[in-house]
Amino acid sequence: ILDSITSLQNGADLIWIETEKPHIDQIGKMMKEIKKVIPNAKLVYNNSPSFNWTLNFRQQVYDVMLEAGDDVSNYDREKLMDIEYDDTKLGIAADEKIKTFQADAAKEAGIFHHLITLPTYHTTALSTDNLTKKYFGEMGMLGYVKTVQRQEIRQGIACVKHQNMAGSDMGDDHKEYFAGEAALKASGKDNTMNQF
Repeated sequence: ILDSITSLQNGADLIWIETEKPHIDQIGKMMKEIKKVIPNAKLVYNNSPSFNWTLNFRQQVYDVMLEAGDDVSNYDREKLMDIEYDDTKLGIAADEKIKTFQADAAKEAGIFHHLITLPTYHTTALSTDNLTKKYFGEMGMLGYVKTVQRQEIRQGIACVKHQNMAGSDMGDDHKEYFAGEAALKASGKDNTMNQF
């Protein structure tokens, strides 16, 4: 907290606070202390993939339910990641808290800007793993077609025309400028990209 105050007093316009888990009350208490000294302090918060969001929020909901005297005998607090809890009252309540985390944290803890580090690292790893299991498994090429290419086409994702995205059309323009009709181009009417 002192580092944040010192930074703001010495020219920083935003502060970044890291916490060990995504807990709005904890973040809010930290911001309250900072705002005692710097009332207009603005916080940037990392909605970090390092947090186990599901487990953290399920434990928070479990603790609230326990404190309220609700029956939690069907839940094992140490195993709340289990898929069996996904559609339970606890699992649904935790998912709702995750869904509204950004709005709630902005309102209750004074977070000015939310960001998430490394989302593409995780999405790339997950999608590659899922594709690999299908492509090298029983589905073969259909694993790629169903999970990637059809989805790109149906969702209008531009990278389905990867030759264009890689600049092959610009390269062809350059070749044509210098070699004229003798240019050996990657694109043209027979380019496979024209199938999309």
